[in-house]
Amino acid sequence: MRRRLGPAALVIAGALALAGCGGSDSSDESDSGKAELSVGSAYMPQPVSDDMAAGFLTVTNKGGAADALTSVTSDIAGQVTVHQTVDGAMQEVKSLKVPAGGRLELKSGADHLMFEQLKRKPKEGQTVSVELHFAHSGPVKVEMPVKPATYTPKTGH
Repeated sequence: MRRRLGPAALVIAGALALAGCGGSDSSDESDSGKAELSVGSAYMPQPVSDDMAAGFLTVTNKGGAADALTSVTSDIAGQVTVHQTVDGAMQEVKSLKVPAGGRLELKSGADHLMFEQLKRKPKEGQTVSVELHFAHSGPVKVEMPVKPATYTPKTGH
């Protein structure tokens, strides 16, 4: 009789486990496990070069899951690359992490965007349209104002 109960108990336990995989409870959990991204503090210093420009912004993630900035597109440039600054040297990277409940700050002297092969040189007062692409979240469109070449954002300190 023990042998009959063993397999039967396994079947019941398996059915209970599968039943626990569906339903509204699990969808609520998955919603809290998503990134909730917003972008602010975006700007581009007026380029001093005819073919390159830098871009800076902050991606805030109020969600419960991390994401990553994987690419950027803009009609103003042939390509936009993501750069990380390590020990004072910049290097192109495939992605930058946006931590759950945290921020990715792209700022002068640190991680930043490089607009390469400019199709036109943006002037102070204009805006540049960019689209940010992420590993898990949908794309985010941003209007990036062009600031003076020497612009330094206020940090509030």
